[in-house]
Amino acid sequence: MSARILVIEDEEALCALLEYNLSKEGYAVSLQSDGDEALISVEEEKPDLILLDWMLPNVSGIEICRQVRARSELREIPIIMLTARGEEDDRIRGLETGADDYLTKPFSMSELTARIRAVLRRARPTLAGDVATFGDLSLDRQAHRVRRGERDLHLGPTEFKLLDVLMQRPGRVFSREQLLDLVWGRDVYVEIRTVDVHVGRLRKALNRRGDKDPIRTVRSAGYALDETYPQAVGA
Repeated sequence: MSARILVIEDEEALCALLEYNLSKEGYAVSLQSDGDEALISVEEEKPDLILLDWMLPNVSGIEICRQVRARSELREIPIIMLTARGEEDDRIRGLETGADDYLTKPFSMSELTARIRAVLRRARPTLAGDVATFGDLSLDRQAHRVRRGERDLHLGPTEFKLLDVLMQRPGRVFSREQLLDLVWGRDVYVEIRTVDVHVGRLRKALNRRGDKDPIRTVRSAGYALDETYPQAVGA
């Protein structure tokens, strides 16, 4: 699982705890502590899920939630609100503003990760499940198996992870820098051209029998799993 979680929280100790534990669960985690900067990060990163503190400097978590829900390109991002405000009226206000779930501090990491999985399962099944599908492609994370139609594809571990990332958001253009972070990790130094090499290897495996190439190259931008591909395959 490589869902991207943006943690918007100004308590440093809690940020460190969340980053450590969520990374262990396989999530790609980024952190923001300032409300104004957090809104910019949401627009730039378009994470798969937001963990949002209620009380933040400059812009409150409630206001961030309201602004995210007001923007068509962001409103589908699931939000779990984290707060010390445990009164019923506060929970209702958070949920009515658009939060998908609401967790009162202090909380256990096991409860948080269970809620993250539940929210992702509802909002983005391809992230939470073991099998992702797109057109005639299927990727089984548990068995580490990829099929195109009736034939098995033999992918290296990097190509497998690269395809997994692309299949999670069909049609979305991922920059080379984003793919480096999601596939290789933020703390690993890899040359940017390495992405092109592995995309080339993935394409070769996917299209070995002259099939239509499902990966679209966007000049000066990056790569996407072509959203027109499923219709083309069935045409």
